Amino acid sequence: MNTSICLFKGPRALAGLVVLAAVLLAGAPAPAQYMRLSDGPYSSSLFGRRSSLTNTIVTPASLSGYVPDDKYKLRIGDKVRFQILEDREVPRSLVVTDSGELEIPYIGPVSAADKTCKELIGELKVKLEKEFYHRATVILALDEANKLWGRIYVYGAVKTQGRIEIQMHENITAGKAVLLAGGFGDFANKKKVMVIRGGANGAAKRNLELNMVDILEKGMVEKDLPLQPEDCVVVPSNSINF
Repeated sequence: MNTSICLFKGPRALAGLVVLAAVLLAGAPAPAQYMRLSDGPYSSSLFGRRSSLTNTIVTPASLSGYVPDDKYKLRIGDKVRFQILEDREVPRSLVVTDSGELEIPYIGPVSAADKTCKELIGELKVKLEKEFYHRATVILALDEANKLWGRIYVYGAVKTQGRIEIQMHENITAGKAVLLAGGFGDFANKKKVMVIRGGANGAAKRNLELNMVDILEKGMVEKDLPLQPEDCVVVPSNSINF
């Protein structure tokens, strides 16, 4: 028979197949050994991609030219961009809440107000690597600063009680706040207007009395008081005796 492979019947056929399989396997390259991600201590994609051959963490390249801001302190209402490079996901937009916190993935609420991005990155990196990551490359940058500086409140004998929002770089005084509240009510005691300041975060509370007759009616604007966020302007009523 002139064929290169002879086919046999019976036991000789089985023996021939065994020999043929041995020849083919001898010439095939050895299969590469792969480690499944689920076999490692950091198996989830949460921890970055683990190389199948070297068993080491492979992380994306850091952002070119990125330098964390160490000057501007975050304020309530600021919008920031947050990213963990090892997650290989697009950045998330976060807002500093009224409580001064950022809701950070995996961690939860973290105090952010009055901290720079650089300070916050250091804190987040420690927390993430303590419980969730082998290594965490945190990107945090200000996207949009809140234009609102704060709020002041006007109560008592005025036409419209409530809060007034102060924009950044806006100079608002106690006298202006009364005018923004619609002016005095019919029985307002204009000579005993009170500005209540402080009391938050352990700060001492101060009561500052102003004579609005001098300020608004006599033009003595130098006696007016520039307001700060969370100041309360209280206009008392005159006592009425019948």
